[in-house]
Amino acid sequence: MKQVLLVEDDERLSSLISQYLSDQGFNVQCLFSGETLLQQVQTSPPDILLLDVMLPGDNGFTLCRNIRPYYSGPLLFMTAKNDDFDQVLGLEIGADDYIIKPVEPRVLLARINALLRRNNDIQTTDDIQQTLTFGQLVIERSTRSASLKGVDVQLTSHEFELLWLLASNAGEPQSRDYIHKKMINREYDGLDRSVDVRISRLRKKLGDCTKN
Repeated sequence: MKQVLLVEDDERLSSLISQYLSDQGFNVQCLFSGETLLQQVQTSPPDILLLDVMLPGDNGFTLCRNIRPYYSGPLLFMTAKNDDFDQVLGLEIGADDYIIKPVEPRVLLARINALLRRNNDIQTTDDIQQTLTFGQLVIERSTRSASLKGVDVQLTSHEFELLWLLASNAGEPQSRDYIHKKMINREYDGLDRSVDVRISRLRKKLGDCTKN
């Protein structure tokens, strides 16, 4: 059973989501604040983390920043704000996807399955090259890690997958439409900036310079 960690302070909503996902075959653990979240992901990392943005104490954005160095698995934000700024901010600090409240259960399930499927696909190792090297950048598929000049690069699950996709097709331009479909399992709507945000994050982490 896939392990889902749900962080949601609305106990009624948490119960409804937990029950629905349990009925779909998931093992769901619920937290009503982020107070113990860091400890939880370090001691028992879930297969996927569902994180509410508006929480008592530290909000979801702050929690995401705090746990990302220790948790590289799929992270889905749940937000009541249908605001591009919040959505872009969430992606910039390490979320893999987001969903707007009120949550439609079937849509949530589809998003979860898409993230888990993508995460599982990247871990498939049969007959696939395991290491890609570009100068001082080394990317290891089996350990889902990358190092630059001998120093580990901290990447989220989604960032690693995007880097591997681009590196596997080095020298071949990849369209935003293709990357969006491949990484997010949805057709590009012409407005979504998630691919741009993640490319920007990768460039910063790899010390990319536009002059070279």
